[in-house]
Amino acid sequence: MDTTTPFERFSARIYDPVLTLGERRGMRARRAALLAEATGRVLEIGAGTGLNLAHYPPSAQLTLTEPVAAMRRRLEQRVRRAVLSAEVLDAQAESLPFSDGAFDVVVSTLVLCTVDDPHAALREIERVLRPGGALLFIEHVRADGRARAWWQDRLARPWAAFAAGCRCNRPTTAMIAHHFATTAADPAPWRGMPGIVRPLTIGCATA
Repeated sequence: MDTTTPFERFSARIYDPVLTLGERRGMRARRAALLAEATGRVLEIGAGTGLNLAHYPPSAQLTLTEPVAAMRRRLEQRVRRAVLSAEVLDAQAESLPFSDGAFDVVVSTLVLCTVDDPHAALREIERVLRPGGALLFIEHVRADGRARAWWQDRLARPWAAFAAGCRCNRPTTAMIAHHFATTAADPAPWRGMPGIVRPLTIGCATA
């Protein structure tokens, strides 16, 4: 039985078009640079419609999770068109159906803003990574500047309603650093997108 809501179907349909300008103005290149390091057994959480697929190395052994059925259907279509093979699963980031140490790399791009419990998701990522494994991430975060952070707080609720639960003001870099032994993260702007989601953190955390 398909329990997809009309809003979820609408969100999945407009997701790629909404991100088009941001992809052209730098995000596509950022994905490519980050995912060049995604080798071995790779898990991508919240893979959405599959915008990362084109950037994985051919050697990557991919497993993709996506809990929203409407997004997952588009992801499966993109996998079928891709050169890479990948397993697609319905799973929440906070409850991953994999054994401890199952992956060399976990990828999270624009996901930790949306999960209900980011600390639970990060604990699960830690668990499924092998010792020394890496979390590769691109996430938008709470702004350092007071004015933009104020606007993020003020618009957090309407933005979440529009953007399928995305919380634009989470201190995601600090949350990642809390869970991982080492974290290397660089700030960057998400050009072509609304100001409240423009601040990005990009990097690698090691278990």
